[in-house]
Amino acid sequence: MKDRSARLGRTRRRERLRARYGPWAIVTGASDGIGREMARRLAEAGLNLVLVARRRAALDEIAADLTARHRIETRVLDVDLALGDAVEAIEDATRDLDVGLLIAAAGFGTSGPFLDARLDRELEMLRVNCGAVLGLSLGVGRRLAERGRGGIVLMSSLVAFQGVPLSANYAATKAYVQSLAEALHLELAPLGVDVLASAPGPVRSGFAARAGMEMGAALTPADVAQATLDALGRKTTVVPGLLSKLLTYSLAPLPRSARARMMGRVMRGMTKQVHEPTQGKDPKPA
Repeated sequence: MKDRSARLGRTRRRERLRARYGPWAIVTGASDGIGREMARRLAEAGLNLVLVARRRAALDEIAADLTARHRIETRVLDVDLALGDAVEAIEDATRDLDVGLLIAAAGFGTSGPFLDARLDRELEMLRVNCGAVLGLSLGVGRRLAERGRGGIVLMSSLVAFQGVPLSANYAATKAYVQSLAEALHLELAPLGVDVLASAPGPVRSGFAARAGMEMGAALTPADVAQATLDALGRKTTVVPGLLSKLLTYSLAPLPRSARARMMGRVMRGMTKQVHEPTQGKDPKPA
């Protein structure tokens, strides 16, 4: 009986996704991590997919697998979201599709002392985490409003709710995403468009290696993807994972300055082995 109930619940969730957000979804960051898991779950629900990332070979492999498994259509776009024409390229390549959902899962982070940061890398992060999210939200948002239904998922983070020492610029980009999603949730709801901010804690994916972080107790991309899609159309912000919820709610009563100090301690523990020198060696900049 319990297994039957679980299967029925999964079937209903898939039917809701297909009916509300089909027939096509755009997923950025689809070659790895959360983006790839989002694509898998949307394919299971029967949505056709536009898969966006930089690595063409990885996208082709994922597209072939999802097409064979779920008999959906896919379109692959190897686009670098850090480039100025990336959003326009995605819009041009999808004008002939009835897109009902945007999953903006692409992004990356940096960590370490702010004064050791490379300006070119930090600016690249702004373009990917903020600029591309803005452009796609605006372009796809207009299309969804015109059709009278659809959804947008923007990937926020636990670090979005206060400044975070040793991850200052990354946390600032996620604060932008969180604020944007909260406002769009209210603006677009009367137009039939659901907007959700997903704010997970640490996730086991390629993100950690690029950010220079050591992950301990971390969520899986599958955990985040399922919780996020279940919350779409029902919440403004979802915080996937029990540990993430505990950290969020325990910090919430504190002043922002205290939350920033606490998150700085957490970040220091996550980046200690990467950014602190071993005895007798000179430190290396992040």
